[in-house]
Amino acid sequence: MTRSAYGRHGRGHPGPWHGHGRLEHRADRLRRRAEWQVARHDHRRERRLRRRGGPSHPVAKVAVVSGAVLLAGTAVAVVVTVVAQILAVLLFAMLAVGAYSLVTGSLGTGSRGKDTAHRPEVDAPTSARAAAESTEEAWRRARADFQRVRAEFVAHETDPMAVLHRPALSDVSVGSTARFVDAFSAAQALDTDGYPDEPYGASYVRAVDQARRAWRAAVEAADRIRLSGLAPEERRTVERVVKLLTTARDSDSEPERLAAYARARSELDRLDRAGVVHLPKAARARLDARARGELPGS
Repeated sequence: MTRSAYGRHGRGHPGPWHGHGRLEHRADRLRRRAEWQVARHDHRRERRLRRRGGPSHPVAKVAVVSGAVLLAGTAVAVVVTVVAQILAVLLFAMLAVGAYSLVTGSLGTGSRGKDTAHRPEVDAPTSARAAAESTEEAWRRARADFQRVRAEFVAHETDPMAVLHRPALSDVSVGSTARFVDAFSAAQALDTDGYPDEPYGASYVRAVDQARRAWRAAVEAADRIRLSGLAPEERRTVERVVKLLTTARDSDSEPERLAAYARARSELDRLDRAGVVHLPKAARARLDARARGELPGS
């Protein structure tokens, strides 16, 4: 009697050894399915990485990074080499220029020294004569400047109207006027008709320059001051005298002209005694002559 393929349990009832085989078969299927899913997942991940352009393996990543570092190091080395070569060329050019300048300077000094050694008796008198001519020309210019300053100063000192318009320019208590008078006196003391040789010529030039500057400063100060330092009554008196002198100058009537001069002279005497306006002697003499009826040119 043979056993049934399904054991002693009869048809449709497998035995224990048959059921064990089925379990192993099923486990093997599940294992293969799991391995397939893992492989599929790895394959999908590889595809995603390839689409993104990144390396699909850590070894590839390391290789890429190493290549980038190598390229960067090579570029830096090339730049350093080029900069070093440029610096070397510049240094060589500077040395060459310095050597050339030194050689040419030595040659030029030697040639100038030879020329000077060959012509000592010619250069010395020529330079001395040129210096003397330059100094004398400076003296002549200074004398012309001093004559102009003196003419302007005399014109002011002899004109009563000018004194009334700029009373500070005739008042030595004003600092700028006092400095001009001192500088003018110093230049006047050195003034001569001809060139006085050195060192007097240079001294005269300096004195005239100081007098010229002091005169300009005194005129500017007098223009700023004018009648601002006078009391209201004194200012009105000065203005009245200016009107009288204008009338005397422009009038065609001799009696009116003489009367205006006489009144102006009286007012000025009163202002002079009060110390308000200092009328110079030349301006007073001119006013007195006009008051006596003398002609301007007499």
